[in-house]
Amino acid sequence: MKALFIGGTGTISAAVTQFAARQGVEIYVLNRGNRNDLLPESVKVLRADVNDEAAVAGLIGGMTFDVVADFIAFSPPQLERDYRLFRGKTKQFIFISSASAYQKPLSDYRITESTPLANRFWEYSRNKIACEEYLTRLYREEGFPVTIVRPSHTYGERSVPVGLHGRGGSWQVLRRMLAGKPVLIHGDGASLWTMTHNSDFARGFVGLMGNIHAAGEAVHITSDESVTWNQVYEIIAAALNVKLNAVHVSSDFLIAANGAFRGPLLGDKANSVVFDNAKLKRLVPGFAATVRVDEGVTQAVRYVMTHPERQTGDPEFDAWCDKVAGAVNAAKSLFREA
Repeated sequence: MKALFIGGTGTISAAVTQFAARQGVEIYVLNRGNRNDLLPESVKVLRADVNDEAAVAGLIGGMTFDVVADFIAFSPPQLERDYRLFRGKTKQFIFISSASAYQKPLSDYRITESTPLANRFWEYSRNKIACEEYLTRLYREEGFPVTIVRPSHTYGERSVPVGLHGRGGSWQVLRRMLAGKPVLIHGDGASLWTMTHNSDFARGFVGLMGNIHAAGEAVHITSDESVTWNQVYEIIAAALNVKLNAVHVSSDFLIAANGAFRGPLLGDKANSVVFDNAKLKRLVPGFAATVRVDEGVTQAVRYVMTHPERQTGDPEFDAWCDKVAGAVNAAKSLFREA
C-alpha cells in the first residue's frame, strides 16, 4: 500500500505514520519539514507548504496513491484545494474531523456515528462539520472516495492531557501541582470523559486504510474507557507523587474569566461522553484500545518530567489560575463569615 500523509508529525499523525511504517506501508509525508526527526527512516518526505497549491501539484506530478490522508485541514477551502490536487490520484481520501462535531449538548451521552452533528459553542467544530458536508457531497455526487475519521481527546507520551491549559500546553498545570498550588477543574469534576492513546488510535486508523468497507463512511476512533476529570487529575498527581489541590469551578465562571474557553468547554469537555465503537470494530475486526488511561497518562508524565524541551512555562496562564482560584475562595469566605 502506498500512502501520502499531509502533516505526519502531530500527536495523532506521528503515531499513525510510525504504526503504518511498521506494517510495511510505503509512506510519503507532505509537510514543511519542521519536525521530521519524528519520522521513521523509511518515510519519504515531500517538502512543501500544502497551502502552496502550485508547488504541491509540481511535487506530486504523475504520482498516484492508494490512500491520501489530510491531518491538518480545518476548513472547506482547504479541502477544496485537496480535491483539486488529489482527484483521480487516490483510491481513498481520509479526512480527520473531530468528535467535538457531535451535538452539544448531547441528547444521549452515548455517542454513535449517527449522533447529529451540531455545535453552536465552537467555531472549530462547525468548520469540521462543514468540511464533512462538503466531502460527503463529493462522494454522493461524484464518487470521490472519502472516509471521515473523528478522533476525540487523543494524547501521546509527549503531552499530558488536561482539561484546562493555556497557550503553553499542559506543563504549567503540572508545575502548579508540583508547587502545591490550586489546580482548576471545570465543573465538579464528575463528568465522564474519554481519552485515547495515540498508539491505539493508530491501529484503528491503519485498519481503515485501503478498507473497501470504509468508502463513504464516517467513523470515530476512541477508547471504550470512560473516566471522570477528577480521576484524570488524581492520576497526574499520583504520577508526580504530590497531593492534588483541586479547585472546582463552574464552566460558566471559567468562560466569564476567559471567553476563549467557551468552545473547548461548552462545546466539548464540559459534556459527559461515552463512545460506542461498534462501527469501528465491525470495519476493523479485532480492534481494541489497550492503553488504560492511568497507564498512558503516567507514561506521559514521566516523559515530560525527563524531557526539559517539553516543559514550556506559561506565566500568563499561571497568573490567571491564581486569580480565578482567589476569586472562588473569596466567594466561599463570604458564606463562611456569614
